[in-house]
Amino acid sequence: MTALLERPSVFDATEGVEALASLLRGRRIVVLTGAGCSTESGIPDYRGPGTLARARNPIQHREFLTRPEVRARYWARSLLGWPRFSSARPNAAHQSLAALERDGHVLGLITQNVDRLHHAAGSQRVIELHGALARVRCLDCEAIELRTELQERLLALNPGFTEHTAEPRPDGDAELPVETVLAFRVAGCTRCGGTLKPDVVFFGDNVPPPTVEAAFALLEEGDALLVVGSSLAVYSGFRFLQRAADRHMPIGLLNIGECRGGELVDVRVEARAGEILPRLVEALTTG
Repeated sequence: MTALLERPSVFDATEGVEALASLLRGRRIVVLTGAGCSTESGIPDYRGPGTLARARNPIQHREFLTRPEVRARYWARSLLGWPRFSSARPNAAHQSLAALERDGHVLGLITQNVDRLHHAAGSQRVIELHGALARVRCLDCEAIELRTELQERLLALNPGFTEHTAEPRPDGDAELPVETVLAFRVAGCTRCGGTLKPDVVFFGDNVPPPTVEAAFALLEEGDALLVVGSSLAVYSGFRFLQRAADRHMPIGLLNIGECRGGELVDVRVEARAGEILPRLVEALTTG
């Protein structure tokens, strides 16, 4: 096993590949991914250098549950944002992580993303902390509907609405002025007519305990943690960094920008995931 480097060690793209390879080589790797893994597929994030300047606020769980106008605003935005979100394709980062799993270097992924791009790239063991936008759940009867099917129903209820233009958001929705959504019609559950919610964990909600338990169980199987594209600002992801540090696991971090818990990381690389991970695949498979 490779000796750990003195914490923290920060590398650029040039030196980062070998630093990560030296840290991870010969170890069973568990990967934690965040929004920075998907930005190169065209999906915006909340905390990247470009989005911080625009100061967007994410949808809040309690507001969605209690305020019909908030639900109408979300689904109106989602109607416009979904086509672009659902057409995103895996980038080199997703494909590299899937390759590392196929080659036996990666045991599995814990992802904070809701875009299903890891699945599309071929990753097999994926724990979705925050759910998936591809599903919609009824809050009354728990029925599940595919988001693609709901899109057709929303279009039928709101003819001509797609003529509006909007800027995409990380939640798979889009920015729209308040007056645009006043007349928007929200679809109900096809089974009971109840309230529909995307099957994701909004801000202010908690990750389901079985999901957390499955993620910790996966972490316990590994002996190294690689964080890709996450600032670790929210506890849902940060807890796994803490657990890895408590277990004295080697920890690598690949991300651009400020990150929480940097003092717990052994190797930190400031570079794009799509630039570094393909080279990490080569280094681990040939080294």
